Amino acid sequence: MTARRNRRSLGTVLLNAPYLLWAALFILIPLVIVLYYACTDGDGQFTLSNFAYLKDYGSVMLRSFWYSLAATAICLLIAYPYAYIVCRFRPAGQRFANLFIMLPMWINLLIRTYCLMTLMEGNGLINQLLAFLGFGKLPLLNNTGAVIFGMVYNYLPYMILPIYNVMSRIDPALLEAAEDLGCNAFSRIRRVLLPLSAPGVVSGVIMVFVPSVSTFYISKAMGGSNNFMIGDLIESQIHSQNSNLPVAAALSTVLMVVILVSMFILNRFSSDSEGGSLLV
Repeated sequence: MTARRNRRSLGTVLLNAPYLLWAALFILIPLVIVLYYACTDGDGQFTLSNFAYLKDYGSVMLRSFWYSLAATAICLLIAYPYAYIVCRFRPAGQRFANLFIMLPMWINLLIRTYCLMTLMEGNGLINQLLAFLGFGKLPLLNNTGAVIFGMVYNYLPYMILPIYNVMSRIDPALLEAAEDLGCNAFSRIRRVLLPLSAPGVVSGVIMVFVPSVSTFYISKAMGGSNNFMIGDLIESQIHSQNSNLPVAAALSTVLMVVILVSMFILNRFSSDSEGGSLLV
């Protein structure tokens, strides 16, 4: 019995070894390097002075979180009813709707953003259509709305798919039972559908918020120089004439901590929702 357990444990270790090696090489070691640069000066001496520069970029950090929260909220408002409607389709219709959502993900994010920027520029297709209809051209780029719209456009599938995956596994009989017990449509959604689909919502929020808060190209392409976000700031610190890796690493460390804390809080809500507890 003991020999069998040892063989099973050895087999588990061997199966996990490639994943552990991958995580160590491409996750753990890069994080250690970032922390090293964040806590050292140009001479390699330990210091925390790099984090003192964060107060100079407070407005950029607040802007990044505000834009990301707005984009995440808009994605949720669009994705939840869409997933609910798709779940009511026949299987063939569901596959087609999911394919329609996944098609843009087959194209690189930079290409998608550049194409969107081309459509929305001053002489782009949208403004030409507006001018043809007599509405006049609108400033669709280089503003806050353009940045948030760009993030919603790029990250919306990451909100739809987790919600759909969870919602599609909900037994329709539960909604029918709630209706038989006297619940109207709003009560069925509030007391049955929302609690049971909460894990998918939490997963979608994480998958949209994390890349949104750390994005560095969408804000530059869609918002111009007045709408820089944390990702753009980190990139500028690295690629500036006097490369400032310690400050860039300090910004990355703070961003990483904030993301980890946000994920921890959201996962607590997700674990509380496991099992489909109903709201009273």
